[in-house]
Amino acid sequence: MLYYLFDHLTQYYSGFNVFHYLTLRIILSALTALFVSLLIGPIIINILSNKKLYQSIRDDGPKSHLVKKSKTPSMGGLIIIFSILISTLLWSDILNKNIWILSFTIISFGLIGFYDDYKKFILSSSSGISGKIKLFWQILFSGLIVTFIFVTAIDSIEISLMMPFLKHFSLYLGLFFIPWGILVIIGSSNAVNLTDGLDGLAILPCILISAAFVLFAYVEGNFNIANYLLIPYLPGASEIAIFSSAIVGAGLGFLWYNSYPADIFMGDIGSLSLGAVLATIAVLLRLEIIYAIMGGVFVAEALSVIIQVISFKLFKKRVFKMSPIHHHFELKGWPEPKIIVRFWIITFILVLIALASLKIR
Repeated sequence: MLYYLFDHLTQYYSGFNVFHYLTLRIILSALTALFVSLLIGPIIINILSNKKLYQSIRDDGPKSHLVKKSKTPSMGGLIIIFSILISTLLWSDILNKNIWILSFTIISFGLIGFYDDYKKFILSSSSGISGKIKLFWQILFSGLIVTFIFVTAIDSIEISLMMPFLKHFSLYLGLFFIPWGILVIIGSSNAVNLTDGLDGLAILPCILISAAFVLFAYVEGNFNIANYLLIPYLPGASEIAIFSSAIVGAGLGFLWYNSYPADIFMGDIGSLSLGAVLATIAVLLRLEIIYAIMGGVFVAEALSVIIQVISFKLFKKRVFKMSPIHHHFELKGWPEPKIIVRFWIITFILVLIALASLKIR
């Protein structure tokens, strides 16, 4: 919105042209989302607390959660989504198709999470909506997203699988791009949801990954830099940096209230939408494998659940004391802050490895 306002005002004063610079808009997007989230955070926390919309705690979970977290309001994802959308609306080129795709993603998966959280609070159960219903809506929305990306692609590179650290190598997916994209988006959405079990555990990895996406989007959207680094040039990808920086700002603002001991949890409305939109950014930038590297913590959390379920069904034995894996470490006696910070450190290292792929090709 402001992008076009300042464009119009440039004809009266050339100084407004500074707001066309992508780097400035990236910074302003992050700061705007940060300030909005810090501003509305206490308001939403008070509303949720007054309505007693508290986090549902698993009966079989760590006993400490029943004492410490049962009176903490959830659905804090409202803070994140609202802040991201406001900032993106102000500082991005809203006619860019990538902005529409990402906005639809975070809203649609946010609605799934909202409905899931709503059922949990009404029924006072940690189960929420059934897995089949949730999966149906995830497939439907991700299918719409990926199909739109497929039919609007103008170059084969936009539907090809890129391999990090390998120069000039890509695998054309063709129609297989659609089921592949659906798998990536749904997998990521559920993986972030599984990770969101401790104070701040999921949000900082989302922030770090989004910050890396800012750089990747900036590079891939700039013909000269992309050509120099021997990576695909994707016209219009630079606006993804605006959306990604909004995630960084909104995430930092939310972390202010979600850090240990948390004043609010993001709930499914936050975790499902963040996981989906990060995966969609990866799909748009052709960085699915890079995203899997950066989101190693998310992958480990999801795999721990899969391994636990398969092991118990086949052998009646548990590999972990409890899954997802962060609960395993809790039951081993690790303090919650130690688990959180160590998972953050792991993500930071993985993001640095992923960023190295820009030069090592």
